[in-house]
Amino acid sequence: MKIIWTFTLLMIPGVVSSMSVTGYSGGGVMITCKYDKRYTDNKKYFCKGQWSQCTDQIKTDIKDKWFDAGRFSLYDDTSSSVFTVTIRDLREDDSDTYYCGVDKYGIDSSTEVNLKVLTAGQQIGTVRGYSGGNVLINYKYEMKNTNPVIEVCKTADQCFTVINTNRRAEWKHDRRFSVYNDRSAGLLLLFIRDLNENDSGEYKIIVKVSEDYSFFSEFNLDIKKEDCCVKSISLSASAGGSVNISCKYPQSHIHDVKFLCWRSGADLCAKETSVKESRRWRDEGKIRLYDDREQQLLTGSISHVTEEDSEYWCGVQSDQGHKIFITRVLINVTEATSPSSPPPSSSSSFSSSSVSSVESPQQRMCIK
Repeated sequence: MKIIWTFTLLMIPGVVSSMSVTGYSGGGVMITCKYDKRYTDNKKYFCKGQWSQCTDQIKTDIKDKWFDAGRFSLYDDTSSSVFTVTIRDLREDDSDTYYCGVDKYGIDSSTEVNLKVLTAGQQIGTVRGYSGGNVLINYKYEMKNTNPVIEVCKTADQCFTVINTNRRAEWKHDRRFSVYNDRSAGLLLLFIRDLNENDSGEYKIIVKVSEDYSFFSEFNLDIKKEDCCVKSISLSASAGGSVNISCKYPQSHIHDVKFLCWRSGADLCAKETSVKESRRWRDEGKIRLYDDREQQLLTGSISHVTEEDSEYWCGVQSDQGHKIFITRVLINVTEATSPSSPPPSSSSSFSSSSVSSVESPQQRMCIK
């Protein structure tokens, strides 16, 4: 029970430590509170406000099992003599002083928690992907100068840890998952390849700032099977020549940015060319792109082809900056045709078996 004292030096009785916690609006935090092993059987609680008027947000005597109360959850780990409090769906008005305490006879033991909720962080929300494709998910956080431990989890038993101790960030791979933590930019990239419908579900990115607390973002991954789009295209081109590409995309992405991404070795997207407007050519280096939204068709060409141009991806980019890789484009680059040989048929470099056309004020391209 809490006891209000009138003595100046004992205005907050039982407080043994304090911590500062930062979270992001829409996300969550996990706070770890230690207690004396003598109080393993006592109730644990988390309250809001100054000690004399601290209002319980969650309180339970349940052990070694999560207990939920609205946006708050509490887990009392009796083997380690710690309990963890989770707050989800943070709001700015959650910024306040809290106490995590042990309910006992006399003066309660407690830890002061000063929570600050920022609006700077980007919450991920729902990310859509397609069976056979890939997704690249962005998570922006503000704490750039820390060296956190980062976990990516689908469930409590399906997590992998990312630790970047070097100044130069590197991709870390775990089966079909890859993570890149750019600390200088406060940006975490999560790449999931070879998607299937079983990948759908709730995920969590956890940034462990210290032993005392972590902040996290939960998101939903929605993987669909889309009949409109080819998963993979194989093309051929002569070295030094050019190759034409056409990729269908789902109607739900008509207004999204389209891109063509070149993959080089372990680099998931070494170079990218994107187009933001419909029926207007975009030229960048040796790549030309054209988005026909009425046809739901991204077309383009790659000139001066070399052996390095063996793999590209067609995809779309959402408003949140997440990239959805839809069609893999494999290019078999052969030796250049000698001058004495007849020129190759112009239809050999196109990817679709059906005939359609794409027009612009400057040019008409036939897709065969």
